[in-house]
Amino acid sequence: MQRMQVTGLELFYRNGYYNTSVDDVLKELSLSKGAFYYHFESKEDFFIQIIENLLVRKMYSQLIEPIEGHENTLDLITQCFEEALETAVHNEFDFGFVLSNFINEFNGKNETVMKHLNDILRIWEVNLVSAVQRGKFNGHIDRHVDSEGVAVYLMSSYIGVRTLMVETAPSARKYRFMSQLRQYFKSIEPKRASA
Repeated sequence: MQRMQVTGLELFYRNGYYNTSVDDVLKELSLSKGAFYYHFESKEDFFIQIIENLLVRKMYSQLIEPIEGHENTLDLITQCFEEALETAVHNEFDFGFVLSNFINEFNGKNETVMKHLNDILRIWEVNLVSAVQRGKFNGHIDRHVDSEGVAVYLMSSYIGVRTLMVETAPSARKYRFMSQLRQYFKSIEPKRASA
């Protein structure tokens, strides 16, 4: 099942859900339809299980767990984004941010799948809001900063740069993005009173 889901995710990521048939997955794995339908009710059921078993885990390990520590929140987020983007720089089969790609593909077409994808976005957002709140509490972020606003800004800028990194100069785009992110983070640090 794990191999089926990993292969399915790769095909859906590369070709899109609607451009990938169950037969494409079976051909890639040299499996029969019977083997597929023994485990999954439908292509949609297969995809939802991929979301729940692989996509959630991938998002958690790359973008959620790394910022859950109690060190300086801004340093944790910077390091997290740096590492996640570096992975994309070295991915020769980069088709963009997988979650964003699927949200774009399913939006307005499949409410059931969209609910699962939006749940991941909400978890990421709540985690970022919590991290910013923790940073405010620990004195690393100015207490007047809008935690929800920062979370939305970070998510949208990350999704945006991942999209831009697909075709053109991923390493240079990552470098420029990270430079601007560091500047932004300086702007939300507490203002130190000059002596």
